[in-house]
Amino acid sequence: MPGPSHAPDPSRPPENPATDVVRWAVFSCVLVPVVLLWYGTSLAGAAGTALGLAAVTAVCRLLLRQSERGAARLPAEEDPARRGRRHRTGTGAHRGGRHTGGSTPVG
Repeated sequence: MPGPSHAPDPSRPPENPATDVVRWAVFSCVLVPVVLLWYGTSLAGAAGTALGLAAVTAVCRLLLRQSERGAARLPAEEDPARRGRRHRTGTGAHRGGRHTGGSTPVG
């Protein structure tokens, strides 16, 4: 008896975790006010909660998209010729070596 196939559906685009988060947030923006109304909260209170959740969801979506664009841009901007190099200034004595305190004798 063969089990269910878990192969990805080629007709659907690949899932994006950020999109899933936004979908759940939108679902919450609808569900929470309905539950509040069910338990006797005023219509104004439920509407205010819905607006607050919608505003937070919109800001989070904006930040997620901005983060995705920044993460996609970083590998494109990386210069292969500079990989592994670090910018160093000054001479060897000025790069964080141990300082003994001048010419005072140790003893």
